[in-house]
Amino acid sequence: MVPFLWTTENQVMPMLFAGIDVGSQSTACVLWDGKTICGFAVLPSGVNPRERAKEALKRALETAGLPERDCFIVATGYGRYQVEGAQLVVSEITCQAQGVAYFFPRARTVIDIGGQDSKVIRLGEGGRVLDFVMNDKCAAGTGRFLELMAQVLEIQLEDYGTLFARAREPLTLSQTCAVFAESELIGYIAQGKRKEDLVRAVAAAVAERVKALGERLGIVPPLVVTGGVAKNQAVLKLLEERTGCEILVPPEPLLTAGLGACLVAAKKA
Repeated sequence: MVPFLWTTENQVMPMLFAGIDVGSQSTACVLWDGKTICGFAVLPSGVNPRERAKEALKRALETAGLPERDCFIVATGYGRYQVEGAQLVVSEITCQAQGVAYFFPRARTVIDIGGQDSKVIRLGEGGRVLDFVMNDKCAAGTGRFLELMAQVLEIQLEDYGTLFARAREPLTLSQTCAVFAESELIGYIAQGKRKEDLVRAVAAAVAERVKALGERLGIVPPLVVTGGVAKNQAVLKLLEERTGCEILVPPEPLLTAGLGACLVAAKKA
């Protein structure tokens, strides 16, 4: 049964849950009415997560065609304690698990590759978290690594997939540290290596780092990848090759934690 919230003296409306995921690079807000996603927004996190969370909620209500109204706000992510008015705060591990289970009920492993960290989560039935590991000490294996290398290569993040498809020579970045990997990449450029092959080397470095993280738990299919890097076709293709698993990606991989936050709150309401 969907809980209700009185909005006027004579009108009752379904409770609206707002899951706000404040990440290091992006802030996502998902609106859930107890049955379906009715609105969402994704914005760059910037330097003021408190204000950006407010703006994400406002934008999500606009996409839903709803006026500003009271919502049951659930906060998660890197900056979850910065969300003003949050009535519930939940770890991003729990939220990712629940959000992924909504789209893929049989999922058993989640790889979340964000801007500043990457996580591998093992799931049981119903999105129950069995175990997880994180890499939050080094940029290698994260979206930030891809951004840094894109700057060196003078390309946009959106260019990775197209350039990767034309790669021929399997170059390797042997350094796991982002700083040293950048020097190694510059060395390849000095040798006149093709940009397409350098893009493949960068994507392969991320895939290798994430695979190594996953091997600490064991990667069990079905495997789902979330986070901004889930939109990078080069990384996904190489990660599939290295894990031997078909990779599933949610319709919008930046929304799973926000949706999961809503689902956790709905169970408690």
